[in-house]
Amino acid sequence: MGLVFSVAFAVLAAVSNATATVLQRRAAQDVPLSEGFHARLLIELLHRPVWLGGMAAVMAAACFQALALVDGALSVVQPIFVLELPFALLIGGLVLRRRVTRHGWIAVGCIAGGLGIALVAAAPSLGTDLPTTGGWILAMVCCVGVMAAAVAVALRRPAGRARAACFGAAAAIGYALTAALIKDATHAWQTGGATGFFLAWQTYAFAAAGVCALFLLQNAVQSGPLVASQPALTLGDALVSLALGVTLYGEEVRTGWWLIPETVGVLLILYGAILLARIPLTKVLVAPPVAPDRTRA
Repeated sequence: MGLVFSVAFAVLAAVSNATATVLQRRAAQDVPLSEGFHARLLIELLHRPVWLGGMAAVMAAACFQALALVDGALSVVQPIFVLELPFALLIGGLVLRRRVTRHGWIAVGCIAGGLGIALVAAAPSLGTDLPTTGGWILAMVCCVGVMAAAVAVALRRPAGRARAACFGAAAAIGYALTAALIKDATHAWQTGGATGFFLAWQTYAFAAAGVCALFLLQNAVQSGPLVASQPALTLGDALVSLALGVTLYGEEVRTGWWLIPETVGVLLILYGAILLARIPLTKVLVAPPVAPDRTRA
C-alpha cells in the first residue's frame, strides 16, 4: 500500500506542478524576453496575481511531493514528474478551451508509455540507507558544481536554444537536489516531529535549492524556445534523482538486459517531450516572447 500512496501523491504533485506551470508561464509571457540574468525577473512576476496563483500550486505540489517521499523511493517518485508537461497541456486545453491535436495525444502517449516501460523495467527498490554527512557533502558539491558550470555556459550565450537548454539542465539538477533534501527532511519530521523538522539543516537547504531551481527555470523560459529547455528539464530531473536515490539512499534498480527496455522508455519520454514542446497549444501556454525587448535596461 505504501507504493500505491507514494505513486498517487506523486501524480497529485505532478498535476499541481502542471497547474503552476500553466499559471506561472502564462504570467511570464507578459515579461519581455531578456538577455540578462537578473533577480528583477522574479520581482516583476511577484506583482502578477496569476503568477502568485501558480506559486500556491507550487506549494501544494511540495506538500504532495513530501507525502510521496515519506515511504516512497526517490527513483520512483521523481520520474513520475515527467507527466507534468502532459498534464499542463491537458489543463491548459481545458482552461483555454483549445482542442488537443493528434500530435499532442501521441506525445502524451509516448511520455506516459515511456515512463511506464522505464519504471517497470527498472523496478526501483526502496532504499535502506540514510544519507551520511560525507554523502551529502559530495552530492551537494557535485550538483552545485554542475549547476554553476551550466549557468556559466548559459551566460556566455545569447538568447536562444543553447542558453535555454543550459538553464533548463541547471534547473533540473536543482529540482532533483530539492527532492533528495525533502526526503531527508521528512525523515527528520518522522523521528523528531515539527521540532526535528525545523531544526534539521535539510529543511532550509531544500527551501533554498527549490527557490534557486525556480529562478533558473524562469530564466530558461525567458531565454529561448521550450523545445530546447523542456527535454533537459524533463529527463534531467528524473535521471539526476535516480542517481541521488542510488548513491544517497541505497536504492536499487535492475541492470543487465533490463537496460534495453529502460533505454527504450527513456527515448520514448525524450521523443514525447520534444514533440509536445513543438505543438501550437504548448507554445501558447508556455512559450516566452519571440524576441528580446532591447528597450529595457
